This record gives sequence, structure tokens and C-alpha cells, in this order.
Amino acid sequence: MPEGQGGAHLELRAVSKRFGGVRALESVSIQVSAGSVHALVGENGAGKSTLGKIIGGVITPDSGEIVLLGRPVRFHSPREALAHRVATIAQELAIVPGLSAAENVYLGIEPRRRGVVRRRELRRRYRELCDAVGFGVPDSAPAGSMRTADQQKVEILRALARDAELLVLDEPSAALGPAEVERLHEMIRSLRARGRTVVLVSHFLREVLEVADEVTVLRDGRVVRSGPAAGESEGSLVQAMLGRPLEQTFPPRVTPSEGAPVVLSVRHLRAPGVEDVSLELRAGEIVALSGLVGSGRTELAEAIVGLRRSVSGSVEVAGSRLGRRSPRRLLSRGLAMIPESRKEQGLLLDRPVRENAVLSVLDELSRLSYVRRRAERRTATEALRRVDVRAANAGVAANALSGGNQQKLLFARVLLCEPEVLVADEPTRGVDVGARRAIYDLLTAFAAEGRGVLVISSDVEEVLGIASRILVMRSGRLVAELEGATATEQDVVAAALLDPEGLAGVAGMAS
Repeated sequence: MPEGQGGAHLELRAVSKRFGGVRALESVSIQVSAGSVHALVGENGAGKSTLGKIIGGVITPDSGEIVLLGRPVRFHSPREALAHRVATIAQELAIVPGLSAAENVYLGIEPRRRGVVRRRELRRRYRELCDAVGFGVPDSAPAGSMRTADQQKVEILRALARDAELLVLDEPSAALGPAEVERLHEMIRSLRARGRTVVLVSHFLREVLEVADEVTVLRDGRVVRSGPAAGESEGSLVQAMLGRPLEQTFPPRVTPSEGAPVVLSVRHLRAPGVEDVSLELRAGEIVALSGLVGSGRTELAEAIVGLRRSVSGSVEVAGSRLGRRSPRRLLSRGLAMIPESRKEQGLLLDRPVRENAVLSVLDELSRLSYVRRRAERRTATEALRRVDVRAANAGVAANALSGGNQQKLLFARVLLCEPEVLVADEPTRGVDVGARRAIYDLLTAFAAEGRGVLVISSDVEEVLGIASRILVMRSGRLVAELEGATATEQDVVAAALLDPEGLAGVAGMAS
């Protein structure tokens, strides 16, 4: 038992929750030891996030009992939970875009004098908190303009600023790169060493096994088992989550045929965050862009598809040079993109699944500015079937779908256009292990049809598992090209972290 771990900090006794006719949790009972890291794992829809939200007061259970430090409690809001020193960091970021990082972190608990916020004291406390945690989040710009990873750090800092004794972390590493994930893990271990309790909701099984003391596996709203993480492996967790073994994490790797034509050519592209990048993508090939968060991967993808204005350079699709680039224009020329954030950049969450699926071909389904509803329903049904989107019906809102089905919905929309090149930015972020394999199958099938796929991913294991070539970026430049079939995790991480001299040294030591 880890140092500082004691009796039960939290007990859930026969907790149940339904949303309409859908059972989210059914008589769930678990015990979380004080001073421990307790992980909740399961497929999307298994109930783990619902359970985390109940602990944090975001939602109220229909029945059952919550016992905190030996006393029954019932939270009706996150504020009530926070009064009991329980803080939640949700998967959906809840920053105030117009405020600075420091103002977000201390929102509602700002140092004041006679009702006036003491700005200097606020910044001093913020700097001290950042130094203590090791997160270098700048405070000079509105939080809404920050990268997703920095916004996630602001959420973590906000919980720590309130001195919570129990923290619920819902997918905290989903937006972080490898180096930042390791820093997050160090922070979680530090919290545990200081006697804090952490409930970790995560899709990343390796992360769970690295930091958790206990793990509870949920399936279909019920507890499959709960016990020490030391007795688990990735394979045992996957089998418990799915109810069956997952024979293989990745599908067979696809490689382009000899002499396959180039479907995407980028020459000396410059844009904000991108410095003189050239690359080629061939038909039947999956190429991955790897590197740390902030290395320029997303900036490069956005410059290629026209979401970021380029300063110089050229982009060709299937041998045809593209002039003025915009997402709509490039879609018609055979270049499509799955964005990094499906909720902010990809989906109309309040609109029906059917409407989201056909957005890319809406012109074809319209006549005299009116959508032909029968054609829309027929097209949407076929698109959803093609990628196996599972929804009660095509008329439900997109926000009612699980994360994996939301991501597959983006694929359904893109594949309707039959593009020659697909750019997929973090295609499996926030997706469980079962849906992740389904997305890998989609990417592989797309490439096997003779199309090109450019994947941006922070998951090194994912990059190694699906790509035929790996391009590593650092400081807006391509710094290494690796063969996917022979590269190792050390190769990718070293290229992302080290300058060319340092990389040569690593290669020398390896040989």
C-alpha cells in the first residue's frame, strides 16, 4: 500500500443512474482508499464518466449512497462538492475564453481588498503554483487563444488552487504530448505522496497501469471487477472492458505499391508555426506526423488544408497545384480533414446525427435552396452504416453519442466526399479501446483503396502501429523521417526531443 494510503476516502454504495430509458449505471459499489490513485476504465458508454461526474457533484444519482470520509453526502452541484474539498477536472474544458490563465485558475477565489481584485497578488500566487506543479503556462494572452494542451493545464491548476483533497480527473492527458503526460504523471504521484486522493478516468490503459494503485473496470453500467492495478495488464483490462479478448490493437499495416503516384505534395510551405516544410504522400500510404505538443504538427495540417494562411510554398493534390486554399474549395479538389477537436471544430452538437453526416454533400442534396429530406435520410443512413455509427436513430442530437461514435460520425461525413487525401488530426483522442480499433480499420481501409492518409498523433504507440512512414516535427520543422515498420518508441521520442547532434549521439550509443 503506498505511503499515505489509509482507510476509505470515498465509498459508493449501490449507485444507479438513468438518462431517460438508457441505463448509465446500475447498482455500482466501489471503495476508494485515502491517499491512492483509483482508476475507472471501460469503453465509451460503460458509465465511467457518469460515475466521475456523480463523485464531483456534476450529476445526482437516482439511487444509492455516497460516503465521504465516513459520512454520507449528497452533492447537487460541483460547488457543493468543492465545499467538501472534492474537485473535478472535466473532459470538456470549462475555461472562460476572455480571461487570462491566472484569472481562470483563481476564478471566484481571487485575492481581494475591499472588493477589488489584487492583480499583483493574483499573478504572484499563479507563478508560485505553476512553479510548484511544473506547468509553464503563460499568462499574457486570453485562455481562449491557448492551445488545447495549455487549456487542460489551466483546468488542472484550477483544481489544485482550491486545495482539493479528492480530485476527479476525467481524461486529463487526452490533450497532452508525451513529455507533458509524464509531467502529469509526476504531479499525480506527488499528490498521492502528499495524501491526496485521485480518481482517474482514462482510456489510456498504459497510463492507468503506470500511476494507479487500484482500478475498477466498468461494462454496460456495471462493475466487472475492482482491485489492485498491480494484478492487471493491458490485455486483462481490455478483456474485462470488452467481455472478450482484443486479438490485435492495430490492423495489418498498409504500404504503398511500387511506383504508387504521389497524391499530396507539399513544397517549402511556410505559415505561422511552420518553417519551410516539404513532404510527399503516396496513394495507399499512411504517413504520421509526430512530435511534442507545440512542434507545429497541427499548424502544418491547418496550413495544408487552408485553415491557416500560408506565407509561401505550394500544395498539390493528385498532381494539381492548389491556389487560394479554403476548406470548402479543397474538399471539392479531393482534400479533406478530420480536425483535432470534434466538439469545437467538427460537429454541430445540437443538430441531429443525420444532418451532421451529410454536411459535406449538402449542395448535392439540395434543390432551389431546400434540402431533399428523403435523399438526406437515404444518404445519411448509408454513410452511418459504412462506418458503424451506433445511435438510437439518426434523428438524435450528435451530443447524445459517445466519443467514439462522434468521431466515427466525422469519418462518415468525410468519406461521402470520396477524397483523394485525408488529413486526420488526433483521430482517436478521447476514444476507448474498442472504438479506437474501429477507427484504425477505417484509416487502413481508406488507404487500401489507393488514397493517402496523413495522421497527426501524440500517441507514439499509435504512430508506430499504423504508419508506413513517420515524420517527426520540432519547432515548426521536419527533423526526421522514420520507417514505421522498423522504428522504435525511442527513435520517435529522441527525434522529437533532441537536436541533430544529440540524435546522432543516441544512434551511436544504440549501435
